[in-house]
Amino acid sequence: MTEQKQDSLVAIDIHTHATVSTRNPPDEVAIAFDKAMAEYFKEKMPRPTIEETAQYYRERNMMAVIFTVDTERANGQVRISNEEVAEEVAKHRDVLIPFASIDPLRGKMGVREARRLIEDYGIRGFKFHPSSQEFYPNDRAAYDLYEVIAEHALPAIFHSGQTGVGARMRGGGGVRLKYSDPMFLDDVAVDFPDMPIIIAHPSFPWQENALAVATHKPQVYIDLSGWSPKYFPPILIQYANTILKDKMLFGSDFPVLTPDRWLADFEKIGIRDEVKPLILRDNAVRVLRLNDDPVYGRYARLKPPTLDGCC
Repeated sequence: MTEQKQDSLVAIDIHTHATVSTRNPPDEVAIAFDKAMAEYFKEKMPRPTIEETAQYYRERNMMAVIFTVDTERANGQVRISNEEVAEEVAKHRDVLIPFASIDPLRGKMGVREARRLIEDYGIRGFKFHPSSQEFYPNDRAAYDLYEVIAEHALPAIFHSGQTGVGARMRGGGGVRLKYSDPMFLDDVAVDFPDMPIIIAHPSFPWQENALAVATHKPQVYIDLSGWSPKYFPPILIQYANTILKDKMLFGSDFPVLTPDRWLADFEKIGIRDEVKPLILRDNAVRVLRLNDDPVYGRYARLKPPTLDGCC
């Protein structure tokens, strides 16, 4: 990415979901979870196709990372295939960046799928949801999959904290919050120092755990998706303005939360002017290696930021 293009972008949304397949028939499990989530967030969530998502971000002069979540084993929801995401995104590479999602407990077949997606489909990172996928991030059963991701120095996004998935459904939809304490990612960061790790969302009720891991481990970042910034805890805003200003990433969680609403509320929470472009755009350019070549970049080692003010 050229400096001119980087500077002209309004933002890079590190966290958006592909929720509608143009290839799969409607899935009753997905419909039930989406209905519950819309009621939880008290919003009528849009359900755009990947093409419609691309147009939405193009109109706003933004780029966005997009992915599905593989929860077939855990809750029986038919996944949108990673191949569909990659093939649809390939038509809109000016605005969309494809990530994949593989249940790490798929074992060797998941490892084979990850390698094929990277080498044949140009996947640029991976998304994991420990609560929805029912695994602890530091479970050694996931490590073969992480090895493939680390080999290519690609980033991995891990959901953290409470989730809207299953919220207020009977039994929480079977979703267990315990898996998503970000402290489990400390082990992963030690064991895979070449795999950038993005802790997704303000990590209620484990916010300080997320800040501790991101401060201590150079390749760990935090995305700010899934919450309106007006609900960010003061300690998160403090760290975003100071020692973690180079490690915070804008994310909306679209279509759960729109970037329009997120950005409007972001302007009101006291983030310093010199920090805003880092969070909204520049940190993501570095994590995603968008400035390595004119398209996306290929396998260059990530240079972690230097933390100022850290004890």
